[in-house]
Amino acid sequence: MLSPSQKIYCAPSKIENGGRGIFAAVDIGKGELVERCPVIMIEEGNVALLEQSELLNYYFLWGEMNEKGAICLGFGSLYNHSYEPNATYERNIKDHTVDFIAIKGIGKDEEITVNYNYGDSNNKRPLWIKSIESPRREN
Repeated sequence: MLSPSQKIYCAPSKIENGGRGIFAAVDIGKGELVERCPVIMIEEGNVALLEQSELLNYYFLWGEMNEKGAICLGFGSLYNHSYEPNATYERNIKDHTVDFIAIKGIGKDEEITVNYNYGDSNNKRPLWIKSIESPRREN
């Protein structure tokens, strides 16, 4: 059973050009699950349609070979990017969820960020997007 996380809320980001961001409603400890988000599966033949829409900026690559797409529900598509994130995410292909997990302690009202480079908090490669204002989450 999935239920909304009571640990987070959405508000204007403190990151320049960040739009909306996700913030801790309570202190969150390292290793703690922040949010488990169900996904809507997009079959391989329809992924190209996502790339022609506003959803281009919000979908995750999905499937064993990243051949599909997924729209992450909950607040999953609204976490902002940082190369110094305080959380990461893990795709659960079998259960059709994305788990956001704290990789360090997160204080109440602190913005929660992830590294868009496939959930790898140590990956400092340049992003595939030109502007943080319109992030494409190919994760």
